[in-house]
Amino acid sequence: MLLSITTTHQPATDLGWLLHKHPAKVQEFKLGSYGKVHIVYPEATEKRCTATMLLDIDPITLARGNSWSRGNEGFTLQAYVNDRPYVASSFLSHAIANVYGSALNGTCKDRPELLTVEMPFEVKISALPSRGGEKLIRTLFEPLGYQIEAERFVLDESFPDWGNSRYFKLTLRNTLVLQDLLSHLFILIPVLDGQKHYFVDNAEIEKLMEKGKRWLPQHPEKEQITRRYLKFRKLGNKAMEYFEDEAKSVELDGDKKEEQVEKSITSKDNKPLNVQRIEAVLEQVRKCGATSVLDLGCGEGRYLNEFMKSTDLEQITGIDVAPRTLMIAKKRLYYDRMTETQQKRIALYQGSLLYRDERLENHDAAILIEVIEHVEPSKHALLERTIFECAKPKTVIVTTPNSDFNVLFPNLPHGKFRHPDHRFEWSRKEFAAWAKPVAEQYGYSVCFHPVGPIHEKHGAPTQMAVFHLIKS
Repeated sequence: MLLSITTTHQPATDLGWLLHKHPAKVQEFKLGSYGKVHIVYPEATEKRCTATMLLDIDPITLARGNSWSRGNEGFTLQAYVNDRPYVASSFLSHAIANVYGSALNGTCKDRPELLTVEMPFEVKISALPSRGGEKLIRTLFEPLGYQIEAERFVLDESFPDWGNSRYFKLTLRNTLVLQDLLSHLFILIPVLDGQKHYFVDNAEIEKLMEKGKRWLPQHPEKEQITRRYLKFRKLGNKAMEYFEDEAKSVELDGDKKEEQVEKSITSKDNKPLNVQRIEAVLEQVRKCGATSVLDLGCGEGRYLNEFMKSTDLEQITGIDVAPRTLMIAKKRLYYDRMTETQQKRIALYQGSLLYRDERLENHDAAILIEVIEHVEPSKHALLERTIFECAKPKTVIVTTPNSDFNVLFPNLPHGKFRHPDHRFEWSRKEFAAWAKPVAEQYGYSVCFHPVGPIHEKHGAPTQMAVFHLIKS
């Protein structure tokens, strides 16, 4: 089984520092009692570097002494005749954790500055079983920003009528930090395979939480990933409860902190900044004449209530990645007490902003109120395509904190963000540098508006961009 990781980051040999494996050496590591791992660099130049992992599993030792073989009594010869030595599986995840453990855990003693550097990577897996076909591969990897090439193997080239196998030659491309890349592979390869070579117990929940903490809670398929990774329904339910409780705690703590930071920013008639934001957005929705609005990242429905009060809006749709959050939104809206006519006017869907969804289409206006700063910059291209190319509403309204204004908050430490979940906070110049090319690329015009009291030097606390589709 071969796994290769290639980068064209300059200098590309930085990959060796991150992996803690010298490009000039061929190295061998023992993998339990059932095999070896070989690490070799087929190429290592300043412009391009490839680290290849060869997994060499001994099928006889595996059959005679491993619990995996004892769990397959249904087929007498399966312990000896199987795909385990030749495909990506939990054995590969085990190898990644053991041989690339420092990189997987986000440590690099000699060059710690490399840990946060996003690099272009190309990953090739020689044979990957997917018990869900190419669709499952794309469902798991595309929301994480990967470009995917999946070549399916036939069962037997001599007998084409037998059809295709469940095995794929896979190529993945993405720009991200190495720790995230390895954690994606570590978790998703066993999820695709559907089997593990060891007993799954409560310790696996902790492993999943630890290795997936940077991305799994935001993944639109986190429930499917969790349940397939843990295999047993009871463990999957336990993990999902943990995820939801943790996400709720972080969100509440973050919202409280943000409100505490912004509480001093009120209008002349004493309106809090979050009220000023929604009023500014509603004004733009009214000006563009929208009758249908799409709230992207609607959360617990804080703004959906305000949209419901607008008699001009005939259809209101809220999208969020977290199912429990949508349940809270329904309670906040008193959805169960609505008349049938009112319920038809509003729709709440679980979904991601990072891949195409037909439910996002056919809306006059789409809004992202304080959402984009929660999305990793490396994922912005996916978000932009989802909204501006696929959904393509006539108007898109984006609000985000103005980092220029942060120096005026007395209770915000220098260099800190207003919310702990913010991945960044843009200055006015940075916001314009993002919005203008996006508008040009997708055929929109864009204008900018301050929200909240305006400081002569630092501007307003919130900045808003309004994109209008240019008629062709």
